[in-house]
This record gives sequence, structure tokens and C-alpha cells, in this order.
Amino acid sequence: MRLASFNVLHGRSLADGLVSTPRLVEACAALAADVLCLQEIDRGQTRSGGVDQTAAIAEATGAADWRFEPALIGEPGATWRAAVDDDRARGAQAGAGYGVGLVSRLPVRTWHVVRLRAAQVRAPVAVPGGRGRFILLPDEPRVALAAEVDAPSGPMLVATTHLSFVPVWNLVQLRRVTRALAAVGPPCVLMGDLNVPGSLPARATGWRALARIRTYPGAKPSMQIDHALGRGRLPDVAAVSALELPLSDHRALVVDLI
Repeated sequence: MRLASFNVLHGRSLADGLVSTPRLVEACAALAADVLCLQEIDRGQTRSGGVDQTAAIAEATGAADWRFEPALIGEPGATWRAAVDDDRARGAQAGAGYGVGLVSRLPVRTWHVVRLRAAQVRAPVAVPGGRGRFILLPDEPRVALAAEVDAPSGPMLVATTHLSFVPVWNLVQLRRVTRALAAVGPPCVLMGDLNVPGSLPARATGWRALARIRTYPGAKPSMQIDHALGRGRLPDVAAVSALELPLSDHRALVVDLI
């Protein structure tokens, strides 16, 4: 069973600055994941051609089930509001969205969503491709999306999230997400861009680190901020890799379970 997590930077390539749906779809399909966790994914955004990117990836990969879950409605960096649960029911009618997605080749029994408030401070954020430049940005709301899938080993939760870039606050969010997932019951793997380096996510939550590999920045990784954390009786990890793809400022994290 292959699990993968990829912060796609809304499909933008740092090489040419362009957003290409075919390039995004091809890169995600190349991961050959049974469950693919996506972060920084767009639905209906002008910058990405108005496409529902999660739907495009799901269609191209022959997914059994998929879901996009907005963290915010509106335009990132411009005018937006925090997404609410009703926005998913309204779909595109809610407006352009930005958040996380999950694409599964395995049947999904049920979905779970955990919404996370933004920090009330500004913090420095590295500019993708900006050669060490930082800008001071306000935080945004975040969201975690979990699917209970019929895995070969039995029911399993696979979850994705993209946590705040504000130090300490991202750990508060992480602990909230892991507590909520643990309460659901089945063994769980949480994947995503946690914006927390190294071994700190495992130490802060008590969950097992399933992957120890550098993922950021994509061209020459110097740290791991994309993680896979496990809880409960899970299959053994057979292999871990961090793959550079022709888009994003992150590498895709791939975990093979046996």
C-alpha cells in the first residue's frame, strides 16, 4: 500500500513560474499512490485557471473516491474568509477555495474534517524561489481532512493537513488534529506539510514517525517539514522516499507499507 503527501504550491513550477494542470496531473499520477494527500490545492482560483485541481487529479488517476476541503474561501493573499462546513455542501457555489485534498484508489467509508483557527500574529515566511528572502504575512485558517479507507490490512484512517507557519501555534494545531483522529478509533496515518521540523512532531504527539527524510526546499532539501505520523497497529514501512517533481517548492513524501 503506497501513501503519498505532496504540497503542490497550487501547481506552480519554480522553473518557469507557470501553473499547468497537465503538469500537475502528470506529476501526481507518477507517484502511483493508493492514497494521495494534497496540500496548497486550488478550486476555482484564477491563478490556476479556475480548475478544481483535486478533481482533475482524481479523474486522471482513476480514483475510487476523492475530496477537496477548503481552509478558506476567496483568494489567498487577497480577500478571503475562513471556510465552514457548509461550504463543502455548496461546492463551487461557495466561491473559489484553497485548502487540502485527498485522492484514494481505495474505497472510502467515511470522511472527517477538523477545522483549525489562524494564529492572531504575523510571522516571516520564505518566498518560494526567493533565494532566502522572507516576507511578513498574517496567518490563515487551516483544515485537516481524513478518510477511513478499506486498506488491505483492514479499516485505516489516512489524513492530510497543512499547518500554520507560526511556531508553537502549529504544534497546538497538530495536537488538536491528532487528538481528534485518535478519537475516531481505527489505526491512522497523518501526512502533510506540518511546518514543524525534524523529530518534533512525533515528540509533541506521541505518534510514530513513519518517515525520516528531508523534503524542503525541493531542489536541495535541508530539512523535513513534510511528515508521516502513525498511530495504532499499522503495516510495517517497507520504503520511504522524497521525490523531486517538476512543480512546487516541496518534494513529495512517499511511504510504502507492507
